[in-house]
Amino acid sequence: MSLTELHLALLAGAPRHGYDIKQEHDSWFPDTRPLPYGQVYATLARLQRDGLAEVVETRVESGPERTVYALTAEGETRLRGWLAEPAAPTGAGAEEIVRKTVAALHTGIDVAGFVARQRAAHLRRIRELQATPPGAGAAERLVREHLIAHLDADLRWLELATDLLPAPAGRQTPRPDQEENRG
Repeated sequence: MSLTELHLALLAGAPRHGYDIKQEHDSWFPDTRPLPYGQVYATLARLQRDGLAEVVETRVESGPERTVYALTAEGETRLRGWLAEPAAPTGAGAEEIVRKTVAALHTGIDVAGFVARQRAAHLRRIRELQATPPGAGAAERLVREHLIAHLDADLRWLELATDLLPAPAGRQTPRPDQEENRG
């Protein structure tokens, strides 16, 4: 996900300060990792430097001074261009789960254990997501369903990884789901 363009989208509705941007991001994507404040302010500084956002006011309320940013015309153009292009299809194979599995295979360090732990973590996360209702809006539901679909795809890939794992030396034990087909 491009944080630059996402910040532009978060500014599109109205001028905002960093705290508001972080809160809005976290409400748009409640099932993902919260956006760190440092990332918000670093991105806002780049947007301003690149002419995509501008400071429209500085507020001093009951708390710290807040700098309010708004989109520039160039920022609006960039946002519209980003939304006009489809996202690149995934599948480059560079996700951490793939890197860790390949590294475990090449090093021989507890490959089956890693795959089993990863599978358990994915199943646990799917159960957590299914146990709590998504936000009331269509956007929240779409984010939730996308996340579950990706976790499910990872689980199918982990099954393939399990099938392709070399058997430990001296053992040719079939997986439990393969035993019933031996007949």
